[in-house]
Amino acid sequence: MTAGPGEKAARVLVVDDQTVVREGIVMLLGLLPGIEVVGAAGDGDEAVRLVAELAPDVVLMDLRMPRCDGVEATRRIRAEHPGTQVVVLTTYADDESLFPALRAGARGYLTKDAGGEEIVRAVRSVLSGDAGLSPSIQRRLLERLSEPEPASVVPVGSSDGLTVRETEVVVLIAEGLNNQEIARRLHVSTATVKTHINNLFAKTGLKDRAQAVRYAYGKGLVRPPRG
Repeated sequence: MTAGPGEKAARVLVVDDQTVVREGIVMLLGLLPGIEVVGAAGDGDEAVRLVAELAPDVVLMDLRMPRCDGVEATRRIRAEHPGTQVVVLTTYADDESLFPALRAGARGYLTKDAGGEEIVRAVRSVLSGDAGLSPSIQRRLLERLSEPEPASVVPVGSSDGLTVRETEVVVLIAEGLNNQEIARRLHVSTATVKTHINNLFAKTGLKDRAQAVRYAYGKGLVRPPRG
């Protein structure tokens, strides 16, 4: 379909590792006004290569893919081809997916239940310099920004190379939270919490939660209660 009066059709590259999903998105986009699909890729490496070859205006990027995931592909595309914008189109709307994608340079973020009009709106928004975020993602960002930061969590990783999120987890362990409570506090899955715990234990040499509590106090990540 053609663009509106005076509008150039946005040249779009579709990236998704699932063939049926990818072909379905391409078919949908072919019916939308102002969109021209110039190619499709099955993983992040192929996406980076096709961006260099086709110079699309916008990449519709899946996140969880083999070899090179959507976050890494977004980072490379934005660094190597700043004229191409990235809109994430994914099943996942959790913090562990959303914030790394935005930090990598994505200007839009939609979930796969988005309708055609919403996709066109997001594409047009990022091309005009605005953010192309679905209403649910906008609400999540506002909620996250309005949440008070825990006073005991340091803003950077620890001297043992812990990431900010791993530091948050060890602090919450020291505060007595179990994995389910930590997951609720950080708005992630319990599986993600377990991964962070395994990573921080490996980095610090800790063996159990009791040692993690001593570690948090010893590093000054948590202040002892005043008597």
